[in-house]
Amino acid sequence: MLLYFRLMRHRPFPAPALIVTAMLVLASGPFRVGADDPPFAPDPLAPVTRAAAERALVWLANQQHSNGSFSCKVGYKLNETYQGDEYEHVGVTALAGMAFLAHGDTPGRGRFGSNVARALDYVLSCVRPADGYITANGTRMYEHAFATMFLAEVYGMTREEEVRRALRQATGLIVRSQNADGGWRYQPTPVDADISVTVSTLQALRAARNVGIRVPKTTVDRAMKYVKECACNADGSFNYQNLPSMMTRSTFALTAAGITCLYSAGEYDSREIRNGLRYLRNSMPDSRENAYYHYYYGHYYACQAFYQAGGAMWSQYYSQVREEILSSQIPDGHFEDDVGPTYATAMAAILLQAPDEYLPIFQR
Repeated sequence: MLLYFRLMRHRPFPAPALIVTAMLVLASGPFRVGADDPPFAPDPLAPVTRAAAERALVWLANQQHSNGSFSCKVGYKLNETYQGDEYEHVGVTALAGMAFLAHGDTPGRGRFGSNVARALDYVLSCVRPADGYITANGTRMYEHAFATMFLAEVYGMTREEEVRRALRQATGLIVRSQNADGGWRYQPTPVDADISVTVSTLQALRAARNVGIRVPKTTVDRAMKYVKECACNADGSFNYQNLPSMMTRSTFALTAAGITCLYSAGEYDSREIRNGLRYLRNSMPDSRENAYYHYYYGHYYACQAFYQAGGAMWSQYYSQVREEILSSQIPDGHFEDDVGPTYATAMAAILLQAPDEYLPIFQR
């Protein structure tokens, strides 16, 4: 029987940073299938990577509002762009909070501890008392999922009762919103579903389960069935919905999300994972796509997928993506994309700091 929601280790307080004195040797050439280069370990972070992450976090900290929130576009994808207006954004606030957690800080503790604490206050203020929906200014289930995950990570580190109550409410809303096929969609109503929202909510459930919040096994079983139904293409890619490929679409980002979901549920060597990783290795997006928001979204999941795969596959992946991210950093420390600089900077900081393993999603 599959191990559902593998328990991940939590670090209640930041461990001392390991100081390295030599730069890493970077892999050259494109990321390719069948590469036989000897593996190298990108851990711990090279000084240049750590310095870039620190600049990003400092910039991010300076964007935080007095109420703890971060502003970004609240909107929707239109073709290859993102449409929306800028508001206080609960989802991006949660991502920024996770970027600070990835630095090893916790609420009130560490260089960015006060930023984590204020982000937590804002997220808690956005929990709707009636049903646990975490929303503000029109944000939807994506943002609810990221906010729920952030609450779970904080609760695992602090065991604060207020956080536990909000996390239980938020988790309950996810369970109640699952549709008949086993997935989730943009709104907390059990109507239709897509793999993107489904994976984000499943990761939130996993994070909640890891810190002791009850998640029904039937909820996970039905969701995993839906994800596997999306992995129906001969090239290994995952579809946006559990429909034939001519009726939906498949992408690098969706496939990375699907693989990450399977790893999260305790699968480590299934047909879907093997074929999906092969597809990812053949479909790495060009760094010139950094201007589009799906670059960071896709690599948020791809980074988790390759990290769990480990070995040379992870090392080669991380070296390429790290260099792409480092080369796109603005001198003041931030990053840009269509959704907005706070989103891009939070995502970039999470990716750069992945080898530090402070976030449970980057722990084996």
